[in-house]
Amino acid sequence: MESFSSNLPIWEGLSQIFLARVLRSCTKTSVSAEMPGMEQARFADTARATRHMFIRDLVLDASIGVHQHERRARQRVRINIDLAVTDEAAAGNLSRPAVGHDDLARVVDYETIVNRARDLLATGHVQLVETLAERLAEACLTDARIRVIRVRVEKLDVFADAASAGVEVERRNS
Repeated sequence: MESFSSNLPIWEGLSQIFLARVLRSCTKTSVSAEMPGMEQARFADTARATRHMFIRDLVLDASIGVHQHERRARQRVRINIDLAVTDEAAAGNLSRPAVGHDDLARVVDYETIVNRARDLLATGHVQLVETLAERLAEACLTDARIRVIRVRVEKLDVFADAASAGVEVERRNS
């Protein structure tokens, strides 16, 4: 790390150190050196012949929560899903992926993923956002083409002074 001038006020030196750490963490695949083993999966990866499929900001009404008032009224949840999906077009020539056939059957259909989320929420009350995220991940991993899934579930109306509260899980197909 660069040395800082000794005549800088302490808060400027600290802010420069903080900024350097943030910038360094943004360029690495791992979260940080302080959190070993917390590497982020690369979803689109030519070497692994995967493509990145995603669902962003799917907002649905859910019967979710541990409190009595949460059992009486549905509440909004936002779901974000990232999938590392086998890219059959890239499997043969990793340096320059070919364009595959223009056929829905060769890819994971995002409408199917969204419908799985809707179906899970229609089955009844879930106490924990963790349980909902895990169930959704497991439901999607039944498709063997999905290698890695990351699911984020957020309750949107829990706290007046927070945009959301939730959880993110990551699961892999073996």
